[in-house]
Amino acid sequence: MAERPAMSDRTATFVDLVIAIILPPLGVFLKKEFWICLLLSFFGYLPGIIYAVWVIITN
Repeated sequence: MAERPAMSDRTATFVDLVIAIILPPLGVFLKKEFWICLLLSFFGYLPGIIYAVWVIITN
């Protein structure tokens, strides 16, 4: 299976970040961190965004 080009990876990361800002749990849904992000989003929108962006950037 061929690797995706670097531009495609950056585009996917950008889309993930935009989704994480709009709806934090959805941004990390496929990254197995959904429940933590959902819980943080219930406590406040900003903690959910911060956690979602951190998960996307570090993975």
